[in-house]
Amino acid sequence: MANGQWFPPDWPARIRALADGTLTPVAPRRAATVMLLKDAGSGPVVHMLRRRASMAFAGGAYAYPGGGVDPRDDDHQVRWAGPTRAWWADRLGVDDAAAQAIVCAAVRETYEEAGVLLAGPDPDSVVGDTTAPQWEADRAALVARELSFAEFLDRRGLTLRSDLLGAWARWITPEFESRRYDTWFFVAALPEGQRTRNASTEADRTVWIRPADAAASYDRGELLMMPPTIATLRGLTAYDTAAEALTGARERDLAPVLARARLVDGEVVLSWPGHDEFTKHIPAGGAPA
Repeated sequence: MANGQWFPPDWPARIRALADGTLTPVAPRRAATVMLLKDAGSGPVVHMLRRRASMAFAGGAYAYPGGGVDPRDDDHQVRWAGPTRAWWADRLGVDDAAAQAIVCAAVRETYEEAGVLLAGPDPDSVVGDTTAPQWEADRAALVARELSFAEFLDRRGLTLRSDLLGAWARWITPEFESRRYDTWFFVAALPEGQRTRNASTEADRTVWIRPADAAASYDRGELLMMPPTIATLRGLTAYDTAAEALTGARERDLAPVLARARLVDGEVVLSWPGHDEFTKHIPAGGAPA
């Protein structure tokens, strides 16, 4: 039985166009996504959403809350707690402004898509329930880009808790894709008193699931996922608690993973360095194997 690897039907043609010079790669947009964890009786479970089948990119695939960096995410007014911007810049391999933007995007997108906010009134606390109508109005304004994240935090007197995040991985969308993202994956524990909900217009379902169970469902072809999603899920299976995963994030390699496509005797060989399970062989005029 085939696994659940997401593979768009137009990829072979786009790969060949890239190889023969008729396709020019677009620049990837910076993005962030967060693997929210909470402890259950049998170990940690992770929050996942299923993208609507109508979505142009990865429709029907399971993923985590996340999205692109807003140009205002590097606003200097953002209240900050935890490791400094310089520390995050070193960890993420970018400059200070980009580091703030990426971390802010991770926190903002988690709030926009899951209703979970990694921020508090001071550096040692986190907000509780965020489902009241006033909170929802602010969340909707963030989604509509009527309100910047810095303005949102300032309006509510909140401080971003960068110490609640652990950087996990970095994946860059292949050069032959029409929508490209340079995405940093983070891990975080669900704050006490908060709960997730499907707040995203891009998802039709959300689940809390053990990483090992999600990976097994992918292997059986029951859950559709992109390579970065299943790769990060497999990494989470090594931990018995959310706290252990956050501690383990400190040692994670953030070298970017970028798919490579080669033409070998007319056959396209598509691979992700360090992740042999995703390698695809596409014969001339044929389907991937």
